[in-house]
Amino acid sequence: MTGLPILFLDVDGPLLPFGDGVAGEPGLTRLAPLHGPWLAALPCELVWATTWMDDANEHLSPLLGLPRLPVANWADDPEAEAQDTHLGLHWKTRGLVTYAGNRPFAWVDDELTDRDRAWVAHHHGKALLHRVNPRHGLTDADYLELDAWLRLTRG
Repeated sequence: MTGLPILFLDVDGPLLPFGDGVAGEPGLTRLAPLHGPWLAALPCELVWATTWMDDANEHLSPLLGLPRLPVANWADDPEAEAQDTHLGLHWKTRGLVTYAGNRPFAWVDDELTDRDRAWVAHHHGKALLHRVNPRHGLTDADYLELDAWLRLTRG
């Protein structure tokens, strides 16, 4: 673990845009190889935050030229899941805040809402919840915003 901020990274939507809804096997043709160098250049610890779990390391990391990354895991807690659903939270929200502990983090996902932002702001220190348009995936503008926030957060 480092003193760097964490960047929690979703796969479907941010790295594998849905575009016009064209299906793939499993859609890896939609992966832009330049994401690898762009992600590696960010001043953060990259952590997969995706239903792909460790499959992201098996299938995506090699294509992106990235090392194996830590994977955020979510404990099965039906009571917490029911409460989160009642609050309108994304199913990853509580787990990522727990994973981050006291460290600042950015979370890149295509399913973030204002409810997630409000909950994270109330339960955690510095955090950026960055919603990506799933039709386009991560863009240059997204990378510039993430880089600026991460550098500012590092001090």
